[in-house]
Amino acid sequence: MLDTHARKYVNGIIEGGADFFLRLKLTPNQVTLLALLIGIGVSVFIYLDMGIMAVISLWLSGYLDAVDGSMARKSKQSSAVGTLMDITFDRIVEIGIILAIGIKFVDMRMNLIILLASILMSMTIFLTVGALTEKKGMKSFYYQAGLAERSEGFILFSIMILFPMYLRITINLFSAIVLITAAQRFLEARKIL
Repeated sequence: MLDTHARKYVNGIIEGGADFFLRLKLTPNQVTLLALLIGIGVSVFIYLDMGIMAVISLWLSGYLDAVDGSMARKSKQSSAVGTLMDITFDRIVEIGIILAIGIKFVDMRMNLIILLASILMSMTIFLTVGALTEKKGMKSFYYQAGLAERSEGFILFSIMILFPMYLRITINLFSAIVLITAAQRFLEARKIL
């Protein structure tokens, strides 16, 4: 929801980052790879009990994830491979965070499995609709908005990292929001397909 509705408020910062990296002669795919490497660092920082560094890395990775798409559009370098890298690398970062939390908090593993299953279900619907629909948006595929988008995930991951005493409730809330999003996307898909 935030990605869809709040983008206009942060777009200048994203566009500025895109211009900066384009001046450095970096390609969008190089910035996507940089976002992945920083995103993997989140899991390492979680494991090392460096919560603030983990959250900073998470949001920096997410920022670069937005910048790479802006770079691709500005430089007319949008590509199917770039889209594949973007979506795949996002999931690698998310899975890494969930695995690191599962390693640190063994008693949360069942809750984390439910969260992973929820994300898998929502992403399956999201990607299938994107592949089957003729509609295209600003991105190189049809983007289905929903209650839980990347920003909401980052907020919930940040709470999980910084406030482990509320881990169970945060994970369960995250799962519920993702399942509601999956239902929203499924109902929308029935209308547009």
